[in-house]
Amino acid sequence: MFLQTFLLFLDEVDFVQTQSLPMNRLWLFLPLGYITTILIETPVLLFGLSPKLSFKQKLLCGIWLTACTYPIVVLVLPAIFLDSSRTLYLIIAEIFAPLGECVFFWLAFRGKNLLETNDWIRSFIAIVIANLASFGIGEIFNYYGWFGLFN
Repeated sequence: MFLQTFLLFLDEVDFVQTQSLPMNRLWLFLPLGYITTILIETPVLLFGLSPKLSFKQKLLCGIWLTACTYPIVVLVLPAIFLDSSRTLYLIIAEIFAPLGECVFFWLAFRGKNLLETNDWIRSFIAIVIANLASFGIGEIFNYYGWFGLFN
């Protein structure tokens, strides 16, 4: 019941929606959104990723993982889902981003014999939480119209 009400709320509120912005506006939004996202997600990853990773590795993960998925979420998926509901776009984008980042993280560290099963699980959970945090804060920014930057 709550989820259904929440998803209806996402469709009906008149946000500055990246999904419905013209492509040239999406390109303008990309750098600000990317920096905002890494400022939100990187601290979560610094604390949440396995302690077997160095500070530098965690910091680079915060920058690199978002760089791998963010352009697809902001530029490609809005073009694909332009005439679809915002809810559908958000479901796909918010599943794609953490899943893609977990895959890239696994590809980056799989052959190093650095992480054990618990470290992998902890790191994947941290990546999902970081993405949920940036989604939540992004929705707050959307509610306030990115403080007039994209109106």
